Amino acid sequence: MVSRFPLLKDLSLSAAVAGFVAVLVGFTSSVAIVFQAAQALGATPAQTSSWIWALGLGMGITSLGLSLWTRQPVLTAWSTPGAALIAASSGLSMAEGIGAFIVCAALILLFGVTRWFERLMDRIPMALAAALLAGVLARFGLDAVLTVKSAPLMVLAMAAAYLLGKRFFPRYAVPAVLAAGVVVAALQGRLQLGAVDWAWALPVWTTPSFSLAAVIGVGLPLFLVTMASQNLPGVAAQRASGYQTPISASISATGLASLLLAPFGGYAFNLAAITAAICMGREAHEDPARRYTAAVAAGVFYIAIGLAGGAVVGLLTAFPRELVAAVAGLALLGTIAGGLAAALKDEQHRDAAILTFLVTLSGLTLLGIGSAFWGVVAGSSALLVARWGGADRAKG
Repeated sequence: MVSRFPLLKDLSLSAAVAGFVAVLVGFTSSVAIVFQAAQALGATPAQTSSWIWALGLGMGITSLGLSLWTRQPVLTAWSTPGAALIAASSGLSMAEGIGAFIVCAALILLFGVTRWFERLMDRIPMALAAALLAGVLARFGLDAVLTVKSAPLMVLAMAAAYLLGKRFFPRYAVPAVLAAGVVVAALQGRLQLGAVDWAWALPVWTTPSFSLAAVIGVGLPLFLVTMASQNLPGVAAQRASGYQTPISASISATGLASLLLAPFGGYAFNLAAITAAICMGREAHEDPARRYTAAVAAGVFYIAIGLAGGAVVGLLTAFPRELVAAVAGLALLGTIAGGLAAALKDEQHRDAAILTFLVTLSGLTLLGIGSAFWGVVAGSSALLVARWGGADRAKG
């Protein structure tokens, strides 16, 4: 007999914790950049709170809706490089910034409904997608190792919890890591809970104003970095993990959410890669068909963040930086290893894959576009040269 409530049947503690860890990592790693972006446009405290409201609800509703619809772990995120781009802008009013966000959202929606972005992704071999994912995530593994210098007791306790968990209770290894980190941080007095503001966030409407300077200076670059640096590795993460998520529908959903929430501060949404990988690994659930519940849980947490605003953001930022970095790196170890194994399995694509991995891992930024895009460019160029040379040898 089929359950009338499959979500309740499929949900597990490990999936719920994976969803929480994904939200913890996503928010604490870049929420400061979002605040800087709002301030660069002259946001008032009420408008800044509205940005968190819009971003939390946008990520929550799209993650929840897409994951329940596809029964796959589809997680969305705000555009972190987009926030950095907005933060670096100057001379624009909030109304002009909102107008630029609307232009960006319309372009994302256009590339979704026309399937232009999906056709581009279909041309990228699986080996390059896996190498791209491994390169994006490996930085978090390295950051986890480096935190031993500043918080040795906490990080080593978390590593021990991970190893013991993988040996004796693999489904709950990541919850054990998080619990160990919180306990040690509390004993060391490093949980900063005193500055939490227990106020609800409220939406603040800003009527958009469209100017050529804002569209060219913010709108178009925001679209480019969101698609190249965020959606591209987001799709790669899905495919490298074995999920055939409907790309065009997902991109369209993020574009529509951006369009509707832009006047409130929801500047740009995209498919997640790093946080999505946390929900797509074995640590979320042994059964790949049930890992969608981790993304559903993350969606619920994101909605709570949007509604509670400063209170939930304050709780998340109360965790020490080292705790967040360590739990992210340890939670992603299995996915990093799987990505590298898939990338290097086929000897025909091995050189292109390792080049993609290294360029992506490097953090290289050119023309305002991040290393994920340039990693694909480097790997694709290597494949083209190899095939061209092979064709010439075949003719000879």
